[in-house]
Amino acid sequence: MKRAGFYLIYGLLWIITLLPLPVLYWFSDLLYLFIYHIFRYRRGVVAENLRYAFPEKSDHERLKIGKAFYHYFCDFIFEAFKPLHFSKSNLSKRFVYLNPEVLNRYHEKKQSVVLISGHYGNWEWLINIENYIQHKFLAIYKPLSDKNFDRLIKNIREKYRKNGKMVAMDDIYREILKNEREGQLIITWFLGDQAPPKDYPLWIEFMNRETPFYAGPEKIARKFGHAVVFMNIQKVKRGHYEVEFIPLFDDPKKTHENEITQKHVKVLENIIRKEPAYWLWSHRRWKHQRQKMGSN
Repeated sequence: MKRAGFYLIYGLLWIITLLPLPVLYWFSDLLYLFIYHIFRYRRGVVAENLRYAFPEKSDHERLKIGKAFYHYFCDFIFEAFKPLHFSKSNLSKRFVYLNPEVLNRYHEKKQSVVLISGHYGNWEWLINIENYIQHKFLAIYKPLSDKNFDRLIKNIREKYRKNGKMVAMDDIYREILKNEREGQLIITWFLGDQAPPKDYPLWIEFMNRETPFYAGPEKIARKFGHAVVFMNIQKVKRGHYEVEFIPLFDDPKKTHENEITQKHVKVLENIIRKEPAYWLWSHRRWKHQRQKMGSN
């Protein structure tokens, strides 16, 4: 029964995403009416997150940001599955890399890279990055519990892969170590605002709240000497994004403990504050509170 449900949903997605993006955005506007006004999907979560993040703003201003987020979120749902039928040339026109030479200079220096971004903009359209870089690209992901949907998402994200691969979070250290031993230069992409495991979070002030972060990107960068670069994905207009690579640390072994994590968190916060609608406010990012005893 579960498999039958998957194939039904997959068939609908396959047919719907045959439509041009302008038509899909019409459906997105319709979905917004259902999600925001009828089902009221996580409106309390979004309102609370915005209230903590922007206490200086009025209720009207926060409400405006919230509505803009839901419009973006509905667009993102359709955009995430559109690559089922996206041509490589069409995607390249809509998802533009402004300065890939930043990454390629590290390749010339024979240095691997830890690439960090957040749940901001449209990270799902990163699937064509290997057309612009020289490193092997490793994208970290959390496997879904449903194996059919997990395979579907992996197939979409690996559609244009040449040399890179998706790597489950639990396997990333072994994969990096394997490439190090083989002398393979890699870019390892982390979503730096992903909720960390409960066992060893690093607590950092983020959007006016103490927030647990995963220190994995920093640990890998400092251990192996991989340069640290932040990836800023900015929405230009509907269906169009620009990607800027921001170098943070060329020599991470010279950094202090937690310096890298604090830096990329601050960069992301500054980006969110400039254009707040394009971050994933519906995420229950602050559901865990710091323990008074035994905390970091």
